[in-house]
Amino acid sequence: MSTPIFEPGAESGAEPGAVSPPPGSPPPGLTALSDPDALHDPRSVYEKLRAEHGGIAPVELEGGVPAWLVLGYRENMEVARTPSRFTRDARLWRDWKEGRIPADDPLLQLIGWRPDLVSFDGEEHRRLRAAVNECLTRFDLHGTRRHVQRYANQLIDGFVEDGGADLVTQFAAHLPMLVLSRLVGLSEGHGPKLVEAIIGMLSGGEEAYGHNQYIIGVLRSLTEERRRAPAYDLASWFTQHPSGLTDDEVLNHLRVVIVLGYEATANLVSNTLRMVLTDPRFRASLTGGLMTLPDAVEQMLWDDPPLMVCPARFATHDMRFAGKEIREGDMLLLGLAAGNADPEIRPDPGTPMRGNRSHLAFSRGPHECSGQEIARAITDTGVDVLLNRLPDLHLTVPEDQLTWTASTWSRHLDALPVSFTRQRRPAPRSAAPAAYTPVEPTAAKDALAAVAEADARAEANTRGGFWASLVGLFRPRR
Repeated sequence: MSTPIFEPGAESGAEPGAVSPPPGSPPPGLTALSDPDALHDPRSVYEKLRAEHGGIAPVELEGGVPAWLVLGYRENMEVARTPSRFTRDARLWRDWKEGRIPADDPLLQLIGWRPDLVSFDGEEHRRLRAAVNECLTRFDLHGTRRHVQRYANQLIDGFVEDGGADLVTQFAAHLPMLVLSRLVGLSEGHGPKLVEAIIGMLSGGEEAYGHNQYIIGVLRSLTEERRRAPAYDLASWFTQHPSGLTDDEVLNHLRVVIVLGYEATANLVSNTLRMVLTDPRFRASLTGGLMTLPDAVEQMLWDDPPLMVCPARFATHDMRFAGKEIREGDMLLLGLAAGNADPEIRPDPGTPMRGNRSHLAFSRGPHECSGQEIARAITDTGVDVLLNRLPDLHLTVPEDQLTWTASTWSRHLDALPVSFTRQRRPAPRSAAPAAYTPVEPTAAKDALAAVAEADARAEANTRGGFWASLVGLFRPRR
């Protein structure tokens, strides 16, 4: 293309005599990403916006908050790779600076500034990202895969005698949190409450603030415990890192790992299983040896990324970008699913990508996901264990009857019912020796009070066992 995406210093793209929108605001008549139509079929909405606006479109978030949704692949790459123009620092967000966003607004739980690598650019971002990367790489990936294998087998043992299961509520919903809890230093018992809190926070609404406070309370207690008694886990390594992370920085980086890691990986496991069970090309390729499971995971990251929309960037100054007038403090959202489907780079979206990793699923640039290899390890190892244990898995409903629960940011497969040949449940597996002692932190009183009702429900469910307690969280919501 001869026209640049970004035109620094451009003052106005309006025709003479045209009526301009209020300074710093996207134009009126915004498409609401939280509308039922957008939640039911987000891809159709993205394509409609692309046809009307090109590589970037004005949209509206929950509560009437304006933003720009980046739709084009090149435009997404440009925004993600140039923090001097599009920063992650939400303190530049004009709607927040001018008092239009209340302190308990659900958007702030995802977009608001906090002391972590997501919220900084420049030198401070490099300091924090170095600490996170160095601590994450201390995990032996082979050792992590062994944990995945053990937890996956443990989950399968729970339903192998039944001849049928729901692979969302009985497998994909559990596996990532079991692994991530172990890596950060939490006990397995925190899994149900954390999953409920993460889903509640990402779903938005009035309870999002309380759910976020619960997560912070748990991780603050873990941080304080690991300051006193370090162990072999991520929380301990954060507290000991030579970059000198404060307690607030430690707990907020643990929050990034738990929240984004769980959300992305649970969706990736569910979606990969759906692909293997419903797409004859991939089922034949896997059984015929023409496609590896990691290749199938990469295809899923192209076709159905676990986060469809990534919050958020903020314009550092007035500019003309992709043919639109962007004002300082405007919010931009990375349209990961829309960018992956951009016809400029994928004229035939049905063509297999054969392990191509140039998708946007984990974002790009300085804020590209640091934990993506752990997500891949959990997904391909967990799915591999399942397919080896239950090689005759079959979906028990037509594919067009599968349903999703969606938010602006992602969508969750509600259920994936399967049948298989019943097997005898193996003898109880001996527990692997722990390399650390998991901690049972007590959340702060304020955090527990904020989610007292949700906490009580989780406690009641826990009496039925760890595995039973999560099932209700993933029932289809109407």
